[in-house]
Amino acid sequence: MATYVEETTYVRSGMYNWEGDAWSFDKKGPYIELVTSPNNPDGTIRETVVNRPDDEEAKVIHDFAYYWPHYTPITRRQDHDIMLFTFSKITGHAGSRIGWALVKDKEVAKKMVGYIIVNSIGVSKESQVRTAKILNVLKETCKSESESENFFKYGREMMKDRWEKLREVVKESDAFTLPKYPEAFCNYFGKSLESYPAFAWLGTKEETDLASELRRHKVLCRAGERCGSDKKHVRVSMLSREDDFNAFLERLANMKAH
Repeated sequence: MATYVEETTYVRSGMYNWEGDAWSFDKKGPYIELVTSPNNPDGTIRETVVNRPDDEEAKVIHDFAYYWPHYTPITRRQDHDIMLFTFSKITGHAGSRIGWALVKDKEVAKKMVGYIIVNSIGVSKESQVRTAKILNVLKETCKSESESENFFKYGREMMKDRWEKLREVVKESDAFTLPKYPEAFCNYFGKSLESYPAFAWLGTKEETDLASELRRHKVLCRAGERCGSDKKHVRVSMLSREDDFNAFLERLANMKAH
């Protein structure tokens, strides 16, 4: 995620610095590897890359912001030292500004709490109460077999419908590309399913600045360069309002027509 780079460099810490892609990391000494799975922006499932189990100073943080059944198959119960989650990506209540971590080491957890207190004077109680109530409602909906009442079933069908519409638009043209995600067995739904990520990693086969081209057609996106990629790729949200999403499909189709 591009924001990791921005946040790390912004604080200008004397204790650490950003070293780039884990695939190219070959230095000795302490390090922190961040694993985003499903990955933002391309929606792929990721695992640790550096893998130095004998290095006691090595730390791995797993970011599971999008590891929910309406986005991706839940293949197993995750069991890592530090796992991050965020409320905003489950239901869209980003304004509550609530996230949480599952941490095995109590001392590490205490340091994380200490940082939050120094950084933001704790976490808003109002947000905590609101989030707890919404999560409780969400939990109750999961007891329903109805597709319209079960939150994750409804969310998955909505994501599936949007991805199918987007793939149909892309299929009609040789100008654009989208990743193809393999099926995997989802323990939540009890069957093999595809992934329907919250963002589309849209590419072009032409040698052009895709973000600029889309902006000319009034489509806002995040440029591939901001995501550690190139100008031929962009990240497009699949979570916009229905009218906005339909307008995006229409404008993308018009681009192909030209």
